Amino acid sequence: MRALTQALPRPRRWRRWTPWFRPAYLVLFPLSLVALLPFVWMVLGAFKTGAEIRQIPPTFFPQHFTLENFRTVLSDPDLPLLLFYRNSAIVALANVVQVLFTSSLFGYIFAKFEFRGKGLLFWFIMALMIVPSQLTMIPGYLILARLGLINNLLGLILPAAIDPFGIFLFRQFAHGIPSELMDAARVDGANEFQIYWRIVLPQMKPALATFGLLTFMFNWNAYLWPLIVLTEKRVRTLPIILTWYSTRMGNKFHLTMAAAVLVVFPVLLLLMFVQRWIVKGITLSGLRS
Repeated sequence: MRALTQALPRPRRWRRWTPWFRPAYLVLFPLSLVALLPFVWMVLGAFKTGAEIRQIPPTFFPQHFTLENFRTVLSDPDLPLLLFYRNSAIVALANVVQVLFTSSLFGYIFAKFEFRGKGLLFWFIMALMIVPSQLTMIPGYLILARLGLINNLLGLILPAAIDPFGIFLFRQFAHGIPSELMDAARVDGANEFQIYWRIVLPQMKPALATFGLLTFMFNWNAYLWPLIVLTEKRVRTLPIILTWYSTRMGNKFHLTMAAAVLVVFPVLLLLMFVQRWIVKGITLSGLRS
């Protein structure tokens, strides 16, 4: 056995580095730098003084590193960031919970159950993905006005309970879950909801993490619909307040950039912990038939 192992050709170490020499990386790497440049400029600008950020020619790295911009933003009495963090967190987390529940449940049903009209209903839900959101804003606003949900965070939560893309994603993922697991649970006396909650849902962890993060980022950064529904300052979310603060500050770009960094920081922090699940979840769901 030892002789056979020694006879086998050993792989060269340089082979593990060969993907870096593919032409695609030579194109994607500079393009990624161009895409990151505005974000890096914003972060660096948050640590510059007002005079430095307006000087010509501009400096890329701060010459006089300062945290005074963040102190000014956090101590502004007209900008209670904790209140707006709370509003954005309530909307984003509530939508994540309800969308993950409805999408995973409906995706499991469409993947593992047979019933009359299943195909027609599924394609009707998929057709909703091509309807522009701007087309439903006026009817949606009128419905919320009738329900008394204008200037109410529920106006951003209830209409987002069903997500067609989420149903499609979880349906694709649920196709790969062995049906024998569900059959064995039924033999043991489990009802259908217990099967979904205790067997199917744990198998969907990559898809749950992926779609949960995408939903959180979408709701955290949402602007147009919250701007229409929330007209009072006390209930507004962070992106709307950031625009208001930028207009109020005028040419004080160093303060605006500091406020923007504080707004995007929670999303970046979340992305650092779950980024590996994004590729895994999308890859696995895309391979299901």
